[in-house]
Order: sequence, then structure tokens, then C-alpha cells
Amino acid sequence: MRTPREIAFRLKQELTNAYLYARPPKIEIDNFTPRLPLPDPAETARKLARTPFSQEVIALASQIKDHRFPILGLTVETGPEIHWRRDYASGVETGLDYFRLIPYLDAARAGDHKVTWELNRHQHLVILAQAYLFTGDRANLDEIQAQLESWFDGNPYHRGINWASALEVAFRALSWIWVWQLLGPELPPDFRVHWLRELYRHGVHLQNNLSYYFSPNTHLLGEALALHVLGLFFADFPKGGWWEQLGGQVMREQMERQVHNDGSHFEQSTYYHVYALDMFLLHAILAKPDQPYMDKLERMAEYLHAVLGPARALPFIGDDDGGRLFHPYGRRDRFGRATMATASVVLDRGDWLLDPLDLHEQAAWWLGAGVIQKNAGEGKWESRLFSDAGIAVMVSAETQAIVDAGPFGPWGAGHSHADTLSIVVRSGDDEILIDPGTYTYVGDPKWRDWFRGTGAHSTVRIDGLDQAALAGPFRWANRPEVTILSWKTNAERDLLEAECRYAGCVHRRRVEFQKPNVIVIVDEIEGPPGDHDVEQLWHLGSPNARSQLVLPEGAEIIESWRSTVFGEKHPAPLVRVRRHGALPIRMEASVQIQPRTK
Repeated sequence: MRTPREIAFRLKQELTNAYLYARPPKIEIDNFTPRLPLPDPAETARKLARTPFSQEVIALASQIKDHRFPILGLTVETGPEIHWRRDYASGVETGLDYFRLIPYLDAARAGDHKVTWELNRHQHLVILAQAYLFTGDRANLDEIQAQLESWFDGNPYHRGINWASALEVAFRALSWIWVWQLLGPELPPDFRVHWLRELYRHGVHLQNNLSYYFSPNTHLLGEALALHVLGLFFADFPKGGWWEQLGGQVMREQMERQVHNDGSHFEQSTYYHVYALDMFLLHAILAKPDQPYMDKLERMAEYLHAVLGPARALPFIGDDDGGRLFHPYGRRDRFGRATMATASVVLDRGDWLLDPLDLHEQAAWWLGAGVIQKNAGEGKWESRLFSDAGIAVMVSAETQAIVDAGPFGPWGAGHSHADTLSIVVRSGDDEILIDPGTYTYVGDPKWRDWFRGTGAHSTVRIDGLDQAALAGPFRWANRPEVTILSWKTNAERDLLEAECRYAGCVHRRRVEFQKPNVIVIVDEIEGPPGDHDVEQLWHLGSPNARSQLVLPEGAEIIESWRSTVFGEKHPAPLVRVRRHGALPIRMEASVQIQPRTK
């Protein structure tokens, strides 16, 4: 039920949008050379020249100039002319209607908006700008100008799919500002004026379309961050001060609202936690917020450090959408490394910086070339329960187990999966039990439902049911009741007991990590009279992982699926133990970690 306040807000918002559609904002720009209060990027580029990072950037730039764009799990080849409103995966292209009339959630009419929008975030233009700094090759400048002019022509203000999401407007604005920061004055004066006018219009759009009610999660965070940065960028203009103030206020408020006291992000997704932490980190660098903000920022980093574990790899618990605040290239499970490297500098935590190369993607550009010289620390991990997230992290040497005993996320729990009491296990680089990922949002409803369903997680499924009822691609109904019954940890063992109640049944799971190499899992299922089907599911990181599981009689290996980056899926092994009969049913399994051969 919408409140009178929300109705009034939305009415004012839509009237303003309609007015701006009819009369796009104008600004007079003359002799204006904005800069952000960030270190000299040319010096950073000089220090990073001839590093693996610079070679990666130069190679990516070569692809991009050929109009072969690495996007999510795809390589999009557009040919000479880029159709900015086209989903190149399906071939569906939308028109230039008023942005509110674009059916972007209808894949049949608009294609997969994620594929369309990822290209229109223009993060690849930052690669071209960095490549120019590394090589001096002006072909990179020419390509940036040509693509931007093409985009201006194909996306008039407030018309088309690329204005339909305020978050996407925010990402694009941040990319443009970052390109300007790297090389803006190198481009022709007349083009710069046109570009800055278009960027200013992005700010006007964001000011009126902050997602206070539509998606007050990482959408609102990204929009507020971009508005704050735009305010700093246009500080000499009347709206600049207001944008800076409003964006900063929203960022501070959302730090309190979106981040739990244990440091976890409230959407119950590890991937979105990285998104949020990156946004809060950049804001901290630019705004120098107060100590309570910084304290919570540190707790966010502590949570990410814990779930990355000794492998320093991100488990995909909850949704992952394949994107990133900056540099969305490379293995997604390693995105948290650059975030932790940046946090180690901002928060003066040397124990988080385990490889100085992690500084190159992000921290060196945000904080200056001096951070490149930082020395690696010694990573330390300990077993810990994050009570707000319901995430238990069990660690011994290189072995880590993560048990998800937390609730679904807020509102419709749009980025949560039905994965309660699931477990992820890995030892060093060996993945034993995994979370298969996300794969898609709206591109294919069948696969969207499968990857977020209970059957796609290493937990128990009762009577073939998900733990909650599907209610659309970003909504769950009838969510389960989850309770952590006990948590104990010491040098010899970790023990978690928790239960999940749904559909009249109770699934109680006991996970005991007998350090250093045995994990015992006991499942007890209770429920109403009559026969029931109970499946104990184990999603393997590789076929070889089966040898490390000790399972009840009748365990069978079947083909399942895994997605390591949004938009891509591939077969992966699943071990299933099935029981049929009256409840209660008790099932036991264990993971016997095998020492790695050197």
C-alpha cells in the first residue's frame, strides 16, 4: 500500500519528468575545465606502465576499437555501427518512446535489458582512456569521441531504454566523469562542450529520479554516489552544490539503513555486498565522512574479508549480476580482491592487502600512484558467525566452509535465493561444494527460476518445493522462518545448528567442522503425516570433488548447471541423495578434505 507521501513524491516526479521531456535542460558552458579532487591519473599511468594490468588494458582497448565488447559472459560484436538500444544477444531493439513507456522487463519486447544496459554503462570508454595514457595512441581518443557522438544521436534526452533506469544513468555518468578525469582536455573544445551539456542532463535526471521507493537498495546507492560526484564536478554551477549535498546525505542515510551492524549488506547477496562496499569506499574517498560512517565501512570490509576466505574468492550467495562499479573485466569471483586492497588503504588495514597487484584496478586510480608501493601483509582468517546476515564462516588453515542460515532480503527479497541452510566448501583453490550462481534475470524465466531455486543449492529440498514461492523475477512470497539455534567455535571445532520452516515442514541442519579437515553435516526433516520426498543436494565444484564426500547409500551423480558470470552457464555435477517415506527423516554426510599434493 503506497502512502500519501509516496504518491505525492511520485506525482511530482512524473510531472517533472514530463516537463523535462518536453523541454530538455540547457546549460551555458564556456571555459569550464572541471576536475575531481583525486590524484593525477597521468602519474598513476606512468607507475603502472608495463605491468600486467596495463597490458590487459591495452589488449581490451584493441578489442573495443574493433567493436568487440566483453560484456558479462558474452563478447558482443556490433560491427561498424553500434545500435545502442539493441540487445545483441537476442537481436531485439527498442525504439525512442518516452522512457517510462519502454517495457524493459519484457524480454520478448525489449530483449535482455542487462545486456543492453551493460554496453551503455560506457565502462569500456574508461579502458580506452587508460590505454591512451599507457600508449599515447590517439586512436583511443578518436574512438571515445566517435562512440559518444553516436550515443548522443541515438539516445535523445528522456527517450529510449537507456533512460529507463536511473541506476544506469548513474553508471554512465560516473564513466563519463572518469574518462574526463583521465583525458578530458585532450578532446576537441566543441566536442567537450557538447559532452559536458549531456553530462549535466544526466545530473538533472538523477536529481529527479532517485530510487527512494522503486529500488531503495544498491540502485539508490549508485544514483546518490553519482549525484554527489556530479555535484563536485559541476561545483561552479548553481545545481552543483545541491547535488553534492543531496547525494552525500543519501549516502550517509543508506549506510545506516542498508548495512547491518555485523557489516553485511541487507540484500543477502555477497556480490551486491561488493557493489555496495565499492560505492561507499569511493564516497569515503571523496567526501571524508564522519567516524560512524567509517566504522561501519570497516565492518563491511571485515565481512567481505571473511567470506572471501583464504582463497580470496567470492562465493556467489544470492544474486550476482556480473557488473561492477569500475573495471567489470576478468573473473567475477576475484572482484572482491581490488575492493579489499582499496579498503586496506582507506582504512589503514595492512592485514587485508595480500597482493599489491590488487591495487592496480581501483585503488591506484582513486588514491594515487603512491599506493602502488605498499607491501603485502599476512592474511588472517578466523571462524565467525555474522548474526545479522546469518552467515557462519568456518576456517582452518586453507579450508573454509560457509553456511547460509540467514533470512531472505527485505521487501520482495529480489536478490535473494531460496538457499537457506546451504553450504559452500573449498580448500585453497579447490572448490568442493559451490553455489551455482545466477545466470540471468529476465532473459529466460525458466533459468531465472532454476538458478535461484532451492534445487540449485547444497541444501535439502522437500517434496520438490522451493523454500519460498516464486512471485516474479525479483520477488518471493511465503518466505521461510529461519532460526539459528546455536553457534560454537574454538581451536578444535566449529558447530552451527539452525532450522528452516516452510510448507509445514522443518529442516534442521547441524554442521560441525572437526578441524582441520572433516565437516560433518546432519539433516533432520520433520513435517505432516504421509509420505514425502526428501532430497539432499550437493553441488560440486568439479567431478573430483565427489571423492571427498562421504554420503548415504544411494547417492547418484546427475548433470546440473553452473554460471560463473552472468549470461553464461555450463554443465556441472550434482550429487543427490533421495529418500521417500514418512517423516521424520534423518540424513548424514561428511566432507573429508584431502591434503593437496605439492
